Amino acid sequence: MQPSGSQTIEVRYPSDVGAARHAAKAAAEGLGLDPTASEEIALAVTELATNLLKHARAGRLLLTPLRAEEGPGLQIESQDQGPGIADLQQAMTDGYSTAGSLGTGLGAVNRLMDEFEITSRAGAGTHVLCRKWLRVHPGGFRPCPLEFGVATRPHPGFALNGDAFIVRRWGESALAGIIDGLGHGQFAHRAAQAARRYIENHYTQPLSQIFTGVARACYATRGVVMALALFDWGRDRLTFASVGNIEVRVFPRAERFAFPVQRGIVGLNAPKTAVTEHPWKPDSLLVLQSDGLRSQWSWEDFPGLPEHPAHVVAQRLLRDLARHQDDATVLVVGKARQ
Repeated sequence: MQPSGSQTIEVRYPSDVGAARHAAKAAAEGLGLDPTASEEIALAVTELATNLLKHARAGRLLLTPLRAEEGPGLQIESQDQGPGIADLQQAMTDGYSTAGSLGTGLGAVNRLMDEFEITSRAGAGTHVLCRKWLRVHPGGFRPCPLEFGVATRPHPGFALNGDAFIVRRWGESALAGIIDGLGHGQFAHRAAQAARRYIENHYTQPLSQIFTGVARACYATRGVVMALALFDWGRDRLTFASVGNIEVRVFPRAERFAFPVQRGIVGLNAPKTAVTEHPWKPDSLLVLQSDGLRSQWSWEDFPGLPEHPAHVVAQRLLRDLARHQDDATVLVVGKARQ
């Protein structure tokens, strides 16, 4: 039974791709999604419809309006009875194609949509389900009580930085994190930037979903390690998730901060991400550092430093702790200065 308000688009001919794009964009605009989100939906549907013709010769798309407490959204399902996909991870890789195309379809859909799921069986077809939500930032929120400082540099022998960072604020929330592409040079840079681009488009999503999406976005790369800290000053909470050797410290030190250490590489062999929640006070100081900085240090080595602005703390730690054989990045979150 077809959900109420949904529409089915049969894709059998090249002209159906344009019709699907037009229908998806109209549906997104009708739900109140902004022009950027509507265009991203239209592009994702174009990729899915094109894949139906190229890989299965035909199929159908189902567009379903969604209503949730957080706001409206659009669900897109793609279904075919084609040969199926033998290697889903390889199919998600930009540049991979069995039909002579650029092979960016599924990878692009993953980056463009907020949620993405795919199942496929040999000889039984492929099913893709994805969703895009309207981002609603309610008014009347408290100003951000935090300031952010970042200092970063590439490996001294390379022009490109294999590290990246993210800082985004909205409503009464802020997301901050460090991404470290494996190794250094252009391939580490490529991995870190693939992860950063995904997070930039999905920063309001739950941390576990962000890690899952980054893993898909990094299939074609060396992979990354990363740590993300989500601050909610409306509830005085910090939510944290990390995979790999990104080190985290809090000043003043308190037992309530027990951050899990999970080994692995996001995009290759990362375990299921453990997400933890902690109380947070605006006068605390959080430091994230990539393994390009020495880990054997304590706050006693830097007397008075936590009292300085976040950018000063970051610059000082990078200057004094950076190793000479790797990219190095430090991100500091502290109390906003008046």
